[in-house]
Amino acid sequence: MAKIWVEAYGCSASFSDSEMISGLIVNGGHTLADSSEESDLNVIVTCSVKDATAAKMVHRIKESNSKPLVVAGCLPKAEQHTVEKFAENASLLGPNSIGKTLQVIKSTLDGQKIIALEDTDITKIGLPKIRLNSAIGIVEIASGCMSECTFCQTKLSKGDLKSYRIGDVVRQVKTEISDGCNEVWLTSTDNGCYGLDIGADLPELVNAVSEIDNKFFIRVGMMNPMYMPKIRDGLLKSFESTKVFKFLHVPVQSGSNKVLNDMKRGHTEQTFRDVTNKFRDKFEKFTISTDVIVGFPTETEEDFEATLKLLKETKPDIVNLSRYSQRPGTYAAEMRQIDVTEVKRRSKTAYELINEISEENNKNWIGWEGQVIFDEEHEDQIRGRNFAYKPIFVKEKPKIGQISTVKIIDSTTHSLIGQIMS
Repeated sequence: MAKIWVEAYGCSASFSDSEMISGLIVNGGHTLADSSEESDLNVIVTCSVKDATAAKMVHRIKESNSKPLVVAGCLPKAEQHTVEKFAENASLLGPNSIGKTLQVIKSTLDGQKIIALEDTDITKIGLPKIRLNSAIGIVEIASGCMSECTFCQTKLSKGDLKSYRIGDVVRQVKTEISDGCNEVWLTSTDNGCYGLDIGADLPELVNAVSEIDNKFFIRVGMMNPMYMPKIRDGLLKSFESTKVFKFLHVPVQSGSNKVLNDMKRGHTEQTFRDVTNKFRDKFEKFTISTDVIVGFPTETEEDFEATLKLLKETKPDIVNLSRYSQRPGTYAAEMRQIDVTEVKRRSKTAYELINEISEENNKNWIGWEGQVIFDEEHEDQIRGRNFAYKPIFVKEKPKIGQISTVKIIDSTTHSLIGQIMS
């Protein structure tokens, strides 16, 4: 039996995949190494969403290639040739091929490269796990998506939507809770289209999970705006549950309808405004997270100004800002690109505005007092979250999973500073 090192990058679904890969490894009789240096075999669960991320993956692949290596996740599925260019003997494991983990590892340890990139019929519900965080259960509710975004490589990696049945998801959540998790993340490539292939929808799933008796918190993961008109009213009702974090991640990407059309996003900037307004009108304090891409090939200065206008008027709490980057295999990669210097200028301007908005939003929380769950290690501190999923740090030293009453006494651009009251 071998010592195996597993590392993961990217979204919460990627980290969930790594937990299942680790669980299968241990169930198969192997042990998990404490570092890549002491392992007999390395597994890298990759992400390929951006150029910078892909470059980091290539760097780690080259560093880990001195011993048997399995490259898993999105990069080998979307860019097999890139992985093989830098690690021609590495075995490849696709994001929907996790059930073949032990077979791939055995062959790789025996010196035989194996390519397992095809999608299997094994769902990601009910597989054994070794959790990265004892307090958080990451539950994948679907694989793939229904979008055809011209800039995105994810569809090449994850394929079409395959939703998991509500009863199966509920059973998995119950398993996470019985194993000691007091926070559950419902995650997928796009939660917004969950269930549309099986006659269900996201509000129905959130309601079913909320009805589980135990005390725990639910974070509903990213959903694209194009599906919000269909599920918005049901989701507003679902979010009334005290178990559900008052938090939405809805990536708008641009404030220009022309650019959104060129991106094939399937929504308008007004769709995002409607979501933001409806949830903030219903809930006194509600956290809106979004994504913005600057420098898309067809983005003019006027389009960019429309994005800045949208941010100023909707004031999202969190904005994941990206400079557009060409991803191989995507339609937008073939378009004429904007000069890099101009993209950097737009990015700097947007970044400064985003920080202003975030700082202003966070100041509004000073004086608030309520329950906080401390759920993650972050740069040698334990980070907590309140009902609106706001990141909170305290001077005291709480434990992972601890729930305390906290008063907010200060704020920064990206977090709140609190004091434990009880």
